Amino acid sequence: MKEYKYVEVKYKSKGVLFLCISEPKEIINKYAEQGYSYVGFIPTEIDAHGSLRKIELIFEK
Repeated sequence: MKEYKYVEVKYKSKGVLFLCISEPKEIINKYAEQGYSYVGFIPTEIDAHGSLRKIELIFEK
């Protein structure tokens, strides 16, 4: 049976922009070292303008 991990990533507000540049890459590399494969992501919070505020990265082993 496959094992799944879900890791939340929050987008940080800087004025009118939302930033989250290197954190997902670092998380994906960390889980790859542990034998997981990146599967995709799920948006878990979207603001009133349709911008992503939080996502969950999905890993499979």
